[in-house]
Parts: sequence; structure tokens; C-alpha cells
Amino acid sequence: MRHQKTLGCCGAALHVKRVIQSLTLAAALSLTLGCTAVGKRETFTFVPDFPPDFKYELTAKYVPAQGQTCTVPGGKGTQLGFNKVYMEYEATSDIPLYRTVSGCPLALNRVEVEVTGIFGPERSDRSTDYAAIAVRPELLERQMGTFNTDGVGEFFGECQWAFRTVGPKRYLIKLLTCKKMDEQGNVARSRPFTAYTLTQLPGKTVRLKIKLAEQEKPAFGDTWVEVPDGWKRCMGKGFEDQDAFCFGNYKDFSTFRMVDERICTIYPGCTENKDETP
Repeated sequence: MRHQKTLGCCGAALHVKRVIQSLTLAAALSLTLGCTAVGKRETFTFVPDFPPDFKYELTAKYVPAQGQTCTVPGGKGTQLGFNKVYMEYEATSDIPLYRTVSGCPLALNRVEVEVTGIFGPERSDRSTDYAAIAVRPELLERQMGTFNTDGVGEFFGECQWAFRTVGPKRYLIKLLTCKKMDEQGNVARSRPFTAYTLTQLPGKTVRLKIKLAEQEKPAFGDTWVEVPDGWKRCMGKGFEDQDAFCFGNYKDFSTFRMVDERICTIYPGCTENKDETP
């Protein structure tokens, strides 16, 4: 009898042990899955839809979360950078909505997007303009961006190249300007912009679609004259004249150099390679 009781106690103990192990494993699995889900829910993905030879950088800016009275000394750690020059370039960026810095819970407040167009091989052969995403705890409905059934929200912009010459050899460089555009293609005066609430963004995708304007234009008025194949550069007072306004002289034009050292008389229809050097 005593032996049977001992076996019964051992069997019960073994059963309890197995139950505890099962519960522990289930809890661990649940915790792992829970962490993964929470991590996914607390980010959104930025996706660029850009013309060829365009890239982007991001700066995500954070402020104390709603209801928090804490501060971060010196504001250190309240910004996150993506695709900075010292980083490996990534086609998309997953942006955290919340962070804790110096014990202070922070929430995403703004994402600044540097839109960079590249027109030559050198580091200096590029120009940048900006777009932005505002993120707030609450917004009026008319201020909020929307998402489709796939969880993708879009905002739009049109970028335009403006050209000018610099230096005594009159190298042609280009400046980029980007403006907000709606889905119908109407271009506004402000930069590309959208806004969302913190509760809208978890697990979503925000796409910035940039269209390149078909026509380039001179960066400054009265410096180039339009001709059938493009634009001719006014001579001004000579190659040393950096402004070289036309001032009514639409007969005397100068050559200029492209970034690949071609010497041209017409932009962008340059097909010649003149021996004359400015």
C-alpha cells in the first residue's frame, strides 16, 4: 500500500512538472511572437518612387510622448538618420514610431525627406530639395492622409531642374526644386507634404511619388535665350562676368562646359564638341 502511494505521488509530481514545462514553453513562444508583433506594429515603412538617378535621406524627429513631462538633456538621441552619407544605402526605411531616450518615452513628430537628384559623376554634381511627413497624436480628418486597402498611403511631388553656369569656364550645373502635387497632377507652391496620426501608421507603408518635370528652365531670368534646340547662354561682358545678363543683347552668346567637359553652345540640345574654350 505504501509503495502504491509512493508511485501515485511520483506520477502526480511528474504530471505537474510536464504541465509547468508546457506552460513555460507556451509563455515563451507567446512572448516571442508578441514582441515580434509589437515591433511590427510600432513602425511604418517609407518607400520612395523616384525618377532615375534620384536618392533620398531621412531624418526622423521625436518629442516627449503625449502626457509626458520629461525632457532629454540637450535633445541628444531625439533624431534618427536613415541613408546618411556614412550609411549603406537602403531602398526603403522602417521608421520607429516610439523610442525611449534617457528614460523619457518619445513619439515620432516629423520625418524630413531629402530628395537628391544626381546630374554627374562627382559628389558635387547633385542638388537637393525636401519633403516632409508630420506625425501627431491627433489631427482633424481633413488634415490626415489616407491609406488604401493594402495599407499603403501616398503623397506626391514634382521636381524640376533649373540650370545655370558657374566659374570663368562657365560649367553648367543644375539646381533642384520640388513642389507638392496632387493625384490629378496639379502643382502647388509648397514642398511635398503629408500628415498622419500615430494610431494610423503602425504597420503601414507611406510612399512618396516624385515626377520629374518634362522641361528644364534657366535658374535666373534674362541669362539664356530660348532657341529651337534649347537655350543659348548670353555672353554678358565676357567669361569673367559671372552674372552675364543679356540686357537686350540677344546676338552674342558664349560657350559653356558640361560636367563631362563637353563644350557646347546650346542646352540641352548640345551635340557639338567645340574646339573653342572659354
